[in-house]
Amino acid sequence: MSVKHADLVASSAADVRAAIRSGSYAGHTAGLASGKLQCNLAIIPERFALDFLRFCQRNPKPCPVVGVSDSGDPMLRTLGRDIDIRTDVPKYRIFRDGVLADEVTDISGVWADDLVAVALGCSFTFENALLRSGIPVRHVESGLNVPMFRSNIDLVPAGKFSGQMVVTMRPIPEDQVAQAREISARFPQAHGAPIAVGDPAMIGIADLSRPDWGDAVEIKPGEVPVYWACGVTPQNVLLDAGLPICITHSPGHMLIADVAEDAETTILPTN
Repeated sequence: MSVKHADLVASSAADVRAAIRSGSYAGHTAGLASGKLQCNLAIIPERFALDFLRFCQRNPKPCPVVGVSDSGDPMLRTLGRDIDIRTDVPKYRIFRDGVLADEVTDISGVWADDLVAVALGCSFTFENALLRSGIPVRHVESGLNVPMFRSNIDLVPAGKFSGQMVVTMRPIPEDQVAQAREISARFPQAHGAPIAVGDPAMIGIADLSRPDWGDAVEIKPGEVPVYWACGVTPQNVLLDAGLPICITHSPGHMLIADVAEDAETTILPTN
């Protein structure tokens, strides 16, 4: 039986993952499992993993590493009691030689012993803190996916990995921008403070009504567009690197961890 986003809004992280694993839910995860860390995902062959982790270390705003699996082990044990990376993300993208080959809800059939899963922080995490402070988050109130855009901001390369940053945009009332900046800065493992405010052209965005991923949202009078680094960035970088295989989450369809969004570290306590 399928469930809707609204059915899961009050559910725990484990219950949301259970609905995803069973195939009952395959939608976006914005606004779900309040208080828990949400993660972007990159699954790559082990021989490329060290260079990719170097790339993430050199570009921590769009690529904050919050978890890494053991090679060939689909369980992300540091992020949850029972997270199976093959089934617990609502929707995956499979790329072969730099080309999107498939979009699926289960990757059990393509999992291999040489794959490594890298979990990266997601801006959905700090949105809960914005909402608690009375700062509107338009795509959450509208039941939409966050708008994501390619930018012209160059990244620091490592090995095969290089490219430009992807950003998310949220319209924020002008008198609350400073507060939004201060709140999101408390979450460096979820992209931290914004990277730009205002005119989209200054970071290479031509039209805010035409996002590259996600959904367009209304910008109301008195609001300004605010841009944060986005975890879709490594998807573009991995695609450009032309790896024989890499697997990512579909934009907006995140892994939800059992780790608290404001935890000092992203390693789940064992006791």
